[in-house]
Amino acid sequence: MVTGVFLLASGASALNQVQERDLDAHMERTCRRPLPTGRIALLHGLVVSIALASIGLLLLLHAGGRTAALLGLFTLLWYNAVYTGLKRITAFAAVPGALVGAIPPAIGWVSAGGAVTDPRLLALCFIFFMWQVPHFWLLILRHGKEYEKAGIPSLTRLMNRNQIARTTFAWIVAATFATFALPLYGSVRSPLAFFSFIPPALWLIWKGRSLTGINRLQTAAPLLFRTMNLYLFIMMSLLSLESIFSRMP
Repeated sequence: MVTGVFLLASGASALNQVQERDLDAHMERTCRRPLPTGRIALLHGLVVSIALASIGLLLLLHAGGRTAALLGLFTLLWYNAVYTGLKRITAFAAVPGALVGAIPPAIGWVSAGGAVTDPRLLALCFIFFMWQVPHFWLLILRHGKEYEKAGIPSLTRLMNRNQIARTTFAWIVAATFATFALPLYGSVRSPLAFFSFIPPALWLIWKGRSLTGINRLQTAAPLLFRTMNLYLFIMMSLLSLESIFSRMP
């Protein structure tokens, strides 16, 4: 199952690079990728991306069943057919695009026999959705001018850097509070597990306050980007240990 999701994600990412090769060539962050530099031919890139995605979908179908495979296919289509296109149209493409990050937990859930409409799953997916948006906007704070240069609609054309930073900080705070909704839907039953969420949330919010410092945005954004990734890893680890917490007095 994990291998299937990994290969599908790899295929979607590779296909995205095929689709955006012209844009990548104009941005410092992406101009050294294989397609813009010519290290890989366009046809080869397309074949590799389709092969990876197809093998990933077949593994999901075999290991997780039809629903898991359909969720994987939906994710692929949403990322490469919807989100990738929206990036050329609106600076707010990251909001609908965040749905891509919310679906992988559902693939694992249904593969284990759970219902895709289970409120516990929806609460968990919502956390991933909320996390995705500031995750992308932190990149905009650092590389927004590159997006403008490539002709991609960027928030830097609609807001100044301080406004983007404050909006991103608000999303970060909202993402941490979304975690505390899990007990309301029965995703967390142990009080010990619930209270263990508090220190990481406070830590992320404390780190995120750097976005309110006008003169520190250039150095704060990359560090906070890594901090958010670490926070999500900690939260998922704590959720994975829920079965242990629930047996403790």
